[in-house]
Amino acid sequence: RETSDSWSVTRADAGRRTRRTVTSPMSLAASAAAARVAPRNGLSSRRRVATGTVALRAQPRSRTVARSAPYTPLKINAVIPSLQGDASTQSPPDLPSFIFKERIVYLGMTLVPSVTELILAELLYLQYEDNNKPIYLYINSTGTSKEGQKYGYDTEAFAIYDTMKYVNPPVHTVAVGTAWGEAAMLLACGEKGHRAALPSASIMIKQPINAFRGQATELEIQRKEIRNTKRQTLELLSKGIGRDYEEIEKDINRPKYFNPWEAVEYGIIDQVLDGKH
Repeated sequence: RETSDSWSVTRADAGRRTRRTVTSPMSLAASAAAARVAPRNGLSSRRRVATGTVALRAQPRSRTVARSAPYTPLKINAVIPSLQGDASTQSPPDLPSFIFKERIVYLGMTLVPSVTELILAELLYLQYEDNNKPIYLYINSTGTSKEGQKYGYDTEAFAIYDTMKYVNPPVHTVAVGTAWGEAAMLLACGEKGHRAALPSASIMIKQPINAFRGQATELEIQRKEIRNTKRQTLELLSKGIGRDYEEIEKDINRPKYFNPWEAVEYGIIDQVLDGKH
């Protein structure tokens, strides 16, 4: 059988069919031409050219020997790096983890579901870490509303209050910056004798607010619910502050603001932290 580059002759040998390939004159001429071109491209004249093929492009001889790369262990930095040297030479620390390690829970935002979820998880975790050591709740929040706009539900504050009373460790509360509305209620409901505020803190108690929308029947349901929320807020404030229900109800007809020393007299906190104690 003849092809363009070579032909094959097949014969019987010892009862078995074997195949012998004979190179055609055309292939020999192509091989000789490739051998003549090879030295010009820096190839060795001893290099064999494949039988029956034409060398279209000369490839330089590779003298590089492939070697396996040495094993290098993977380096992983710790979440909280060890502190060595001064602040200018060390990596920035994971401040939230350091604060949490000291059993400090920081409420620094409006009470929305995501914030409440984090506060509850931290309180529960610290209880199982140590069942006796106190937990410090630092408060800088405007409650469930801000600038007259409602952002969260009043039940967010009730959930935090219930968890504060559920865990076994005492919860010491400290107002830093702002403690308004439901945040002031949480401040007043801390462990008696361990409720404090920094000198520039602002404390305010008020009745719950809500925005009604919907049909007349739905509005009546919402009015009933806000009355229940107001009653529950007054009961918790009366229990934490130590004043009569009716007196507090009269005081929160309009927002009532306190500086830290006035808050001590009213019963919301027990002391003002001036940095000396």
